[in-house]
Amino acid sequence: MALPEWLALAPTIVLGAAAFALFAIDAADPRAENGALLAGTATLGALAALAFAGWALIAGTGTEEPITLFAGQLVVDGLSSFFTVIVASVAALVTVSSYDYLRGRGDQAEFYSLVMLATIGMSLMAAANSLVTVFLALELSSLPSYALVASLKRNRGSVEAGLKYFLIGALSSAILVYGISLVYGVAGGLRLDAVAEGVATTDLTGVLGVGVLMVLGGFAFKTASVPFHFWAPEAYEGAPAPISALLSSASKAAGFVVTFRVFTTAFGLDLAGVDWVLAFQILAVATMTLGNLAAATQETVKRMLAYSSVGQAGYVLIGLAALGGGQNAGVLGASMLHLLVYGFMNTGAFLFVALAEHWEVGRTFEDYNGLGTRAPVACVAMTVFMFSLAGIPLGGGFFSKLFLFAEAVGAGFWWLAAVGVLNSVISVYFYLRVVRAMWIEEPGENLGRIGEYPVGIYTAVIAAAVVTVALLPGMFLVDGVASDAAAHLF
Repeated sequence: MALPEWLALAPTIVLGAAAFALFAIDAADPRAENGALLAGTATLGALAALAFAGWALIAGTGTEEPITLFAGQLVVDGLSSFFTVIVASVAALVTVSSYDYLRGRGDQAEFYSLVMLATIGMSLMAAANSLVTVFLALELSSLPSYALVASLKRNRGSVEAGLKYFLIGALSSAILVYGISLVYGVAGGLRLDAVAEGVATTDLTGVLGVGVLMVLGGFAFKTASVPFHFWAPEAYEGAPAPISALLSSASKAAGFVVTFRVFTTAFGLDLAGVDWVLAFQILAVATMTLGNLAAATQETVKRMLAYSSVGQAGYVLIGLAALGGGQNAGVLGASMLHLLVYGFMNTGAFLFVALAEHWEVGRTFEDYNGLGTRAPVACVAMTVFMFSLAGIPLGGGFFSKLFLFAEAVGAGFWWLAAVGVLNSVISVYFYLRVVRAMWIEEPGENLGRIGEYPVGIYTAVIAAAVVTVALLPGMFLVDGVASDAAAHLF
């Protein structure tokens, strides 16, 4: 018996079931502080979504013929499954680590529910096939994120970061909606295929150009690309560290997948009068350069990672900036591979910061001095993350950058690869500052407080490190999957 097509949305469905289960637990006993039950429910939902998305990816669901649902508003294919794997993996790591991070707090059910709702929005962004669905999924992801950033209610920095994130997010949503309205006015449709048909014959190239640029601006906010990045350092620094990991990894991946789908499917490479590839080239260079230069000037580890995530977004933008050179599927697939590795190495780095916050070690590089003598296993994991983010061959980040730069050169955009290599060299400085502090500098007095080894955060950090290292040789196994998924967009 053939399975109903709506089961293709199984990852999103199980995430929704987990969210409702958390609501039910909280409704049954609002004063309960059973962190293990709440964290376990959320983690089980994320792992189930990961299992369904992984199975769909391995089985080739939607590979030959994409599965369209709700009159074409959603599409399930290799691209959506690939990014749902990334989003669900990060969500699982975040919920596991939050068990210790939230210990003793009374609003844990709300926290985990919001994480699940944000993850649902991210998974729907991967499957969105209409500009309206794109906007709704983006808002479903963003609204819980605003609350999560400000969830440390007694921390002024957290509340301030949440307010700034909300205000800038509201502005970017208005820009995106206005851009969508202009595109709709020109194309006469909202489904991506209808938009592609409508813009192919239009004479209103000026109006269309403004609409496309406004849509690009809305997506640039979600991916923390320059000049729409200024919310990211504030939000990532003020938010609880697990939420910083969720926003900088899963939310960024979701923003990129919807950008990939909309611009390649709806607007195409031969859009009359609108050279959006040039716009992405400018964004890529500005984002990676400003992000890395700003990260090099920071004195706190968490803020350095925040600006570093902006720089990493610049590398991913090469996948769009190098289109049109005959290597479209290859270069976009390489960007997807980098996002896959980034999802683990960046999440692991922020969760290590959560571990340091749990121990009250401190925030600056100097506060991490000698940490390797007291927590060697966790510091080995952090070393893996720093090396991999820098592109040093200790984790999958080395091959993902190598593949990305090689594809850009093959497409004829050698200068993009050169800018990427130069920025990678710059990034070695601030990533190795963390490694030097942990292993070379003399221990500080603040390390005397380290005595407890939280199981949840440790498990998440070690798991992220293991996957990051495993992706170094495993990159050759997933390379074909990413390229095949990207090829369906062209």
